[in-house]
Amino acid sequence: MSRVGSDPIIIPSGVNINYTEENIEVSGAKGKMSLKLRPEVRLEKNDNIILIKEGKISNPKADAMKGLFRVLINNMVNGVTKGFTKKLEIIGTGYKASVEGKKVILNLGYSYPYTYNIPDGIKVTVEEGTVINIEGIDKQQVGQVAADIRKMRPPEPYKGKGIKYSGEHVRRKAGKASK
Repeated sequence: MSRVGSDPIIIPSGVNINYTEENIEVSGAKGKMSLKLRPEVRLEKNDNIILIKEGKISNPKADAMKGLFRVLINNMVNGVTKGFTKKLEIIGTGYKASVEGKKVILNLGYSYPYTYNIPDGIKVTVEEGTVINIEGIDKQQVGQVAADIRKMRPPEPYKGKGIKYSGEHVRRKAGKASK
């Protein structure tokens, strides 16, 4: 029995949910999201609560699907009400970022600047040239954009230069020992 899948999803006021056997659509103040449902799960809605139940197909994966879809639908509800945010910090002399239209320009110590095209549904802002804020309603998309930007120059273990998540601890190595 899935512990996560059996928890109810509480729907706050201002969120509209429409569902059929094949898909679910969640809309709220920040936007609208949809998700295709699997045959292993079905939804039951009572007032302002959604419960995930076993669907037409019952197999060993059905319990895992209940937990997965409960989390995905809960993230959709949270996304259309509050949204999701990731913060990246750029560390290094001369390293900086800027936003120009739908592109993020990153100067990361290479001989050329990196450019990253911002996907639809994502808002990117830069504070003081070294802090990148990524906002959106889709948790997976926000995390993927943050991972793609971080991958351009991950923090290195000797001086800690590079792009890191806010709050991430970079383990430092000792340099060469002098005689």
